[in-house]
Amino acid sequence: MRKYEFNLITTEQVSKYHPDKYADQISDSIVALALTKNKNARCAVETLVKNDTVVVAGEIGNVELNNDEIEYAVKMVARELNYHVSRVINLLDVQSVEISGAVENETGEIGAGDQGIMFGFATRETPSYMPYGHDLANKIIKLIEKDVKNNKVLKGDAKTQITMEGDYLKTVLISACHYAEYDLDFIKNYITNLVKDLIGDAELIINPAGAWTVGGAVADSGLTGRKIVADQYGGYMAVGGGAFSGKDLTKVDRSASYTARNVAVGLLEKHKELEWVKIQVGYAIGLPYPVSLTAISNLGDISYMLNRETFRVKNMIKALKNINLYELSKGCHFG
Repeated sequence: MRKYEFNLITTEQVSKYHPDKYADQISDSIVALALTKNKNARCAVETLVKNDTVVVAGEIGNVELNNDEIEYAVKMVARELNYHVSRVINLLDVQSVEISGAVENETGEIGAGDQGIMFGFATRETPSYMPYGHDLANKIIKLIEKDVKNNKVLKGDAKTQITMEGDYLKTVLISACHYAEYDLDFIKNYITNLVKDLIGDAELIINPAGAWTVGGAVADSGLTGRKIVADQYGGYMAVGGGAFSGKDLTKVDRSASYTARNVAVGLLEKHKELEWVKIQVGYAIGLPYPVSLTAISNLGDISYMLNRETFRVKNMIKALKNINLYELSKGCHFG
């Protein structure tokens, strides 16, 4: 069975300073705040960022957050990214009684917070069990983010694209926002020196549109959940239709995707004959178990290796309860 459909494949990653990831982090900072006040808080938080205005909307259940608390969570993220917020518009409302009643009932069972499909994947290509191209994209972005903290050349907003031809690294594209006092030639040399040890003799394209001195939410608006492919497998593997950020773990878009990834990695660690594993799972809102659960690998169908109890909603929540959702929102959730 073929692991990937295409011989020539391009993947991408963006930095935590990108406006969409900025929005993701705000959404998850509000989720983190809600869960700090009540571990059973229910959250579905969407964020829009543009210039110095942030709009948050969605639903919160089992906890009350006032405007001051919301504004604090928003500005905490902005400060960390060196962005400025002067206006926060809070459109958060109480979670629907019909939804909350379906998720939690008098039996103590927890049902899925929504219907949906999720995927998990792992491959032996890299120590992170991620596809080589997407793993490299993640590493390049982390280098840029680290450099932003240590130097005053790059501002932070950045994207990279990695093109692989089979197992061969063909092209690396990097676009990075920089301070205006540096010209394009300087920036190209600077970034080349930053990443040269990672990319070898691959073709390197830097800032093909020219100088880029205005970035973040000033240059472009940002929305929660607009980078779901970069957050997961970078196009190497199917992803579900739901975003991760802004959601508590009853939202199976998040918890089942994390669980499927963890199970896929665990199967590779346990069964050395497996080279890669793909898992697909589906849920119906209000039901505690998946309505479908399958897995394939280089050996064919291995669905018999999956434990349905692992994907029971309350069991996933218990297994994932100690993860830092806000930290995950800063980059690839699986890298």
